[in-house]
Amino acid sequence: LDLATLTLRDAATALAERRLSAVELMRETLLRIERTEPALHAWVEVYARESMYQAEVADRRRATPTPQPPLLGVPVGIKDIFDIAGKQTRCNAPLRADAPVAGRDAEAVHALRRDGAILIGKTVTQEFAAGVVSAPARNPWNPDHIPGGSSGGSAAAVAAGCCLGALGSDTGGSIRIPASVTGTVGLKPTYGRLSTAGVFPLAPSLDTVGPIARTVHDAAILYLSIAGRTREIDTLPELLPAGGGALGGTRIATLGGFFAEQLQPGVATAFARGVDTLRELGAEIVTCDWAEAQAARAVALLLSRVESAAVHRDALRESPDLIGEDLRLRIEVGTLLRGDTYLAVRQARLAVRRSITALYRTHQLDAVVVPTLPATAPRADNLIVTYPDGVEEPVGAALLRLTMPWNATGQPAISVPCGFDAAGLPVGLSLIGRPDAELDLCRLAHALEHAAGWHTHHPPL
Repeated sequence: LDLATLTLRDAATALAERRLSAVELMRETLLRIERTEPALHAWVEVYARESMYQAEVADRRRATPTPQPPLLGVPVGIKDIFDIAGKQTRCNAPLRADAPVAGRDAEAVHALRRDGAILIGKTVTQEFAAGVVSAPARNPWNPDHIPGGSSGGSAAAVAAGCCLGALGSDTGGSIRIPASVTGTVGLKPTYGRLSTAGVFPLAPSLDTVGPIARTVHDAAILYLSIAGRTREIDTLPELLPAGGGALGGTRIATLGGFFAEQLQPGVATAFARGVDTLRELGAEIVTCDWAEAQAARAVALLLSRVESAAVHRDALRESPDLIGEDLRLRIEVGTLLRGDTYLAVRQARLAVRRSITALYRTHQLDAVVVPTLPATAPRADNLIVTYPDGVEEPVGAALLRLTMPWNATGQPAISVPCGFDAAGLPVGLSLIGRPDAELDLCRLAHALEHAAGWHTHHPPL
């Protein structure tokens, strides 16, 4: 049992065929967490005893001649802004150190539990999910580097084989960013497609929940579970083709301008190779420019600042000393923005959405492909991204730059590995689809994943 290479799909199949017991899988998972945590710090807490008991129950259920849920016995991690019944939701925030235990599961958590998944613990997030670092979690490809954020603990745990999938949230890129820098797959569904009930809010008009997994197929399984569409899981092998010509008749755009400016060389090279692979798979690649991309980023940024300030305004007034400096500055900036500014930004968001709809319609696009990030994971002790021309960019601005526009439009987006830089750190590529077309997007990403083969590379940790 090699958790370094095991996928959720293969584990679920082996469990269903009783070639693997849930107890065996859980025992190895907990041992792997024990061995990697001194370097990773991906977990807030691990429910070891409860998880082993649930694995025993899963094995007893498998022994009965009744239909079984698709994730029965599969270990998953839960970002610590999601409620789990009977557990605290601390959000990596001193303000919530004494938070009461949740009375019920978040809806996304409930869906996974209903489908038999074992919730083995809470993963590390940035304070209130407001950032891209996720300290103290580290990157399993090189623990001197960050795992991205704010779902950094979830991505690090998945990449290291410490769970077979995990829940994340994405307000400005917080699923796709950690997926990109840890060599995992991160799916941000269409805004509003999945319930955020029971998830601590950051910016409600942008907040989206979704899965982080090892492969596109695994991410699709988790997505269908969270969406309450488990009957469709069995159809995924036919829906997700691989091999030459798999993307024939598909039209995909690369975007110049905003999405091509200021990229690290390793990112630019890996991305170009990924686009070539899409072309080799039969996709028609066109190049165009989305003039409103920078405006879309600004819209998402302003909405995030105003709404997160509203969420935390009382805490800022009553307990400012319990709020980290980065979050406090974010809230203070948000409180300075006037109500009419917020209304104007909401109107601008409508214009941005109309513009991207027109781009897809004019060019008859099935998807857009862009680099997920302009850079690979920065060092944890030097949170600055440097480019060949000497320009330096703070880590937050850098890692959010290419992801935030898609939060403004609300489209589904998936980040998949497309290579490595010279230092051996993963590079991600994002495909952005039409609204509510998550499985169509997974079809494109799956074909690319299998043709490129980067999903077969695993971190040394």
